[in-house]
Amino acid sequence: MKSIQIVVCALLVFAWTAAWGAAMPSSARTAIPADVQQIITVDYRALKNSDTAMALKQQVLPPSLKEFEGELKSVGISPDKDVDELTFASYRTQNKGVRVVGVAQGSFSSKKVLAKMRLNKVKPARYHDSDLYPMGNGMNMVFLDDNTLLFGDGSAVKGALDARDGYASSLDANEQVAEMIGPVESGTVWSVLDQQGTQNMLLSALGDAGRLADFDMVKKRVLGSRYTMNFQSGVNFDLDIVTSDAMTASTLSSLVKAGVLYRKMTATPIEKAALENVSVNSDSSNLQMHFRADDKQFQSLLHSDLFAAVSK
Repeated sequence: MKSIQIVVCALLVFAWTAAWGAAMPSSARTAIPADVQQIITVDYRALKNSDTAMALKQQVLPPSLKEFEGELKSVGISPDKDVDELTFASYRTQNKGVRVVGVAQGSFSSKKVLAKMRLNKVKPARYHDSDLYPMGNGMNMVFLDDNTLLFGDGSAVKGALDARDGYASSLDANEQVAEMIGPVESGTVWSVLDQQGTQNMLLSALGDAGRLADFDMVKKRVLGSRYTMNFQSGVNFDLDIVTSDAMTASTLSSLVKAGVLYRKMTATPIEKAALENVSVNSDSSNLQMHFRADDKQFQSLLHSDLFAAVSK
């Protein structure tokens, strides 16, 4: 994303290309390491009740979600039928790498899944007090309780179990990220992103504007971001960029508003109508971005050149 022209759509796609969600299961929360980068929770029940959500999922489903869905199927769990909620957490490691784990919760049973594993003569490896089963493609899985499954590559799962079992700090030790969850966790769709991730997202989205002195000044005061998305009546998207002070939020708001105005000058009728439904403001130390569209308008936007450009 190299131009300020697409700042608004870039920010929207930050959420759209991620996932859809609901309240994170408590058993998942304890298995998220403190050095968390992003948390996304997926509500599969809500997806099936919205044609718009399903159209969005079909068009911009990220490769990581496809891979996780495929691994669930490999152990006899159908994402469409058996999974109620799916949480993803990416966390940073000491060598500055990023690992990702998934937590699926639903109507499946550990007894049935493990019985199938034993029938196929799949043997677990022991880690702490847990049995880790191979899923294929280098992934491992472990049940956190009877209907909650933690999975990912071996090192990622072990890192999550270290947090759950007290060998490493867990999410609640990261006050900055943990505090951002509260205002959005009850939403149909929600995600939180840490300070470094939010700074990188804004720099990419703002493009040329990201090289201005104003942005260089405010980016150090950006603390994180969170969003909610609902499909009950059309599409409602709300994004907060959390900053350290009101001046930073106001300056950042001005940069994003400039992007909206600039894009309107060259937008197609469909894109211009969508941009008319975007509002940007600052409230205390938060930049707030809101987007509203009915189902027909949003599905038209899905097929626009602008959406195709920023969702690649």
